[in-house]
Amino acid sequence: MTKMNNSYQIVGVMLVLAVLILPDQAFAVQTHTAPEGLYVHQFAHIFYGAALGYLFWDLRRNTFNSKGWKLLQVFCVFMILWNIMAFTSHTLAEFIDRGDLTSQAGYLATQLQGPFTPLKISFYLAKFDHLFSVPALVFLFLSLRTLYRNSCEEDK
Repeated sequence: MTKMNNSYQIVGVMLVLAVLILPDQAFAVQTHTAPEGLYVHQFAHIFYGAALGYLFWDLRRNTFNSKGWKLLQVFCVFMILWNIMAFTSHTLAEFIDRGDLTSQAGYLATQLQGPFTPLKISFYLAKFDHLFSVPALVFLFLSLRTLYRNSCEEDK
């Protein structure tokens, strides 16, 4: 049984290394051509934020006092903030002229062209949503790790 687990671990590590070392293109950002796609995407942000808000509220009202549950609440707050930023970014993108964005060096090197208006600056700042999503994922990891370790201690 352990040989089989080791084989899966080796294959998993090799796959992760292959993706990290030999990437072709990063298709992490999706664009929506028709307005219907944007509407559905924006509603998804609203519903996801509402679900996280409910999870946060439910964790606060129950007797989940351990460190793992507190870290999960922090995750919820960061992801709610991320949803707000992403929703704002998508909305502002509809008001930005496509000529104001240049991508001569590729999609990942898109630049905002001047003159800079309050709308353009707001759009630019809203694109920093990763400042909320990355810490959120760190807190989710810490939360799950803490909860797992606590359950292992209880089993002993």
